[in-house]
Amino acid sequence: MQLSRLVQSWSSLRATRSRNEKKAVLAALLKEASSDEIGLAVSYLVGSLPRGKIGLGYATVRKATDDLDEHVGGSLELEAVEASFGTIAELRGPGSSGERLKQLRALLTRVSDAERNFLSRLIVGELRQGASEGVMCDAIAAAAEIDAASVRRAFMVSGNLAGVAAAALQLGKDGLDDFEVELFVPLRPMLAQPADDVQAALEELGEARFEYKIDGARIQVHKRGSEVRVYSRAMNEVTSSVPEVVELAHTLPADSLILDGEAIAMRRDGRPHPFQTTMRRFGRRRDVAALREELPLSVFLFDLLYLDGTPLIDDPLRVRIDKLSSLSPEACLPPAYVTNDIELAEAHWQRALDQGHEGLMAKSLESPYEAGNRGSQWLKLKPAHTLDLVVIAAEWGSGRRKGWLSNLHLAAHDPEHESFVMLGKTFKGLTDELLEWQTRELLARETERDEYVVHVRPELVVEVAFNDVQQSPRYPGGLALRFARVKRYRPDKTPQQADVIATVRETFDRSRA
Repeated sequence: MQLSRLVQSWSSLRATRSRNEKKAVLAALLKEASSDEIGLAVSYLVGSLPRGKIGLGYATVRKATDDLDEHVGGSLELEAVEASFGTIAELRGPGSSGERLKQLRALLTRVSDAERNFLSRLIVGELRQGASEGVMCDAIAAAAEIDAASVRRAFMVSGNLAGVAAAALQLGKDGLDDFEVELFVPLRPMLAQPADDVQAALEELGEARFEYKIDGARIQVHKRGSEVRVYSRAMNEVTSSVPEVVELAHTLPADSLILDGEAIAMRRDGRPHPFQTTMRRFGRRRDVAALREELPLSVFLFDLLYLDGTPLIDDPLRVRIDKLSSLSPEACLPPAYVTNDIELAEAHWQRALDQGHEGLMAKSLESPYEAGNRGSQWLKLKPAHTLDLVVIAAEWGSGRRKGWLSNLHLAAHDPEHESFVMLGKTFKGLTDELLEWQTRELLARETERDEYVVHVRPELVVEVAFNDVQQSPRYPGGLALRFARVKRYRPDKTPQQADVIATVRETFDRSRA
């Protein structure tokens, strides 16, 4: 398959907002792809490189596209493009940066302007073509003429959409049987929707399990025999940074398991440190022992996804919790209460707040573990409205804030169109330290600017508190946050894990009702 065919489909995807039309475009393309091209086509069109980062940043891509000669000739095959990416990725040592630039320019001189645009956006993670993972799952099912639920299930447990596509299109539904929960292959974490209060949670779930919402770093623990690995929310391995988690896993009476939980730094009085303090422990490779002495981690386990060879994600939560409780020390389980009584649940919520925690998680006792899904069977309750949003631009400050990027442009994730929908701006809640940090980080992600505004790659997630949501013709989504203020940045979250625009609309609908 030629790159030009892929770019043609990309252009068609960008030109429509219809999910059915997107599915039809993608399904038609996948049917044309050979067995060796399916994975590449799927990866490229959902905006990812199969081999991950290849050592090229925005500045290098911009240099590579400067003053390129007009392309003359045909299009490259997808496999030739991927071979060039492979060559670039393998460059190491002194002079490798210059050689990467040279190799990238060589690749871009062999493709058309439209293809250059596509590849440049793909490399820096700015494709935004509307082929979300959900739409791609539906397209794979249509192309393979199998049910979409089977495709989504295989992707949910493996996280490997390219591999799922190749198996489905070559072998049909039987090809998906091999996709199952696998040790040392991290699952995407199950997510929660916000609820206004305890009463709303009970009305939605009936009797539910109310757990303390621990404001730490999400972890997933995999164990087989003496081998233990720990993964972050973003599915990066962080084993060496968290020896406390590894030591706890070794003590649990199971040969193999996968656990979901939180690691958090606690103060001497038993109250949690701020989230940013906990995050000092993650990504640290040197002096881990010294930092552990200064900032020890406590571990809270709230789900069991796999035990001694048996996946548990399809079992109801009550079964998973029973098994987890038989394995884990009680001190490592978040305080929880199962009830349908509003007074008991609210008392538990108040205890959580009194002890310095964020609030409560309310979970249906019958809920399976829906990896990567933000379902309605898990709800999060906080005393104020908060959203995790993506920074898409920032304005230069004035007065005391002159020289710093201050006023943030905030956007919710729109997974259906793989874009970000602006909801407003805020400069409130920013300390001098945070202003200095965000200016440095945002400038490193700059894509363009005018006199007042610096536009950035949508990579930084920030937690924002707000009073309510109101209608606004100023922004594309027709909604705006009232009295938004920054609580903290969320380095543990990717832009795709930010709150979605549908959640914001639901919040608006509830407040209006």
